[in-house]
Amino acid sequence: MRAAVFQQPGRAVAIEDLILDPPRAGEVRVRILASGVCHSDLHVRDGEWPRPGPFVIGHEGAGIVEALGPGVDPAATGLTVGRLVALSWYAPCGHCPGCLAGREWLCSDSGSSRHRLADGSTRTHRADGSEVFPYCGIGTLAEATVVPVSAAIPMPEGTPPEVAALIGCCVSTGVGAVLNTARVPAGSSVVVIGLGGVGLSIVMGAVLAGAATIVAVDQVAAKLERAVELGSTASVLAGDDPVATEARIRELTNGGPDYAFEAIGLAGTIEATIRLLPPGGTAVLVGMTPFGVRAGFEVFPFVDGSRSILGSNYGFAVASVDFPRYAQLFLAGRLPIDRLVERRIGLDGVEDAFDRLRAGAGLRSVVTF
Repeated sequence: MRAAVFQQPGRAVAIEDLILDPPRAGEVRVRILASGVCHSDLHVRDGEWPRPGPFVIGHEGAGIVEALGPGVDPAATGLTVGRLVALSWYAPCGHCPGCLAGREWLCSDSGSSRHRLADGSTRTHRADGSEVFPYCGIGTLAEATVVPVSAAIPMPEGTPPEVAALIGCCVSTGVGAVLNTARVPAGSSVVVIGLGGVGLSIVMGAVLAGAATIVAVDQVAAKLERAVELGSTASVLAGDDPVATEARIRELTNGGPDYAFEAIGLAGTIEATIRLLPPGGTAVLVGMTPFGVRAGFEVFPFVDGSRSILGSNYGFAVASVDFPRYAQLFLAGRLPIDRLVERRIGLDGVEDAFDRLRAGAGLRSVVTF
């Protein structure tokens, strides 16, 4: 199979021909149909999240089940050869305290966090026998992959592969931040700072939640236009003067939003998100920063105003429940996930997609196979 392989930070990913072994017990082989190129991949590619290579990069994918490993029961798992699945980049172990509490996003024993399968190994290697590991345990920027059963989530009939792929990361991260993490009540005011795939998914989640005011903020006018198409009630083109930008947001939210979502992962925008809060307001931090980044805020008014900060990893996703739910909402016309896809590219276009992410240009690039 062909795959995009990360070797070391700062070096372009290489498209290589690799060998994929059959699935073992508790695993399935998936032929990838679509894989989004996510900013988290770029963090790794550029060395902002140090990771030891080599591994097949990519963690936002969907495809068709090609083979079931020994002991995988179709009746119990819903997995059959030919079934479309979305892949979860945080396959739960099922036995740690987080999993037992129903909080799979806090799993402490997932092979995904080690970029390995559950048994600590990989099914992927080069012709010389050297191992190549799967990023987040799934490695989706490849023609095929072998993943744990808990990472392969059956999708409803009629779900497009590109939609299923985005459900596997940006949609669950963004929509889930609204519905699961913050549990935004109907009638609330919401601000979304940063309109990549995750930020626009937050906008769609706020629409689902029934927020009365949804203010989208970005430096790119085209992204603001897309946010309005997806349901934001107002938009703010962020300029070079942060004071003026924040003043405009407060004006549109009657003094400040009930919920402010940061979907970029920069210290400056995180601090601005917290400053925007009125008394009783909540900041939801969704964007992931490079390692080592710190942000600060003035403590007295934060405590005096009973403000809150929530960290939201993966939209608090329980993949087996949330992935099909988001797909059904798409099929019902209530969650227009397909509007996030701007370009369909081949595997050779991954580096160009990274360049676009660095520049903040466009929406989701999706590799299709």
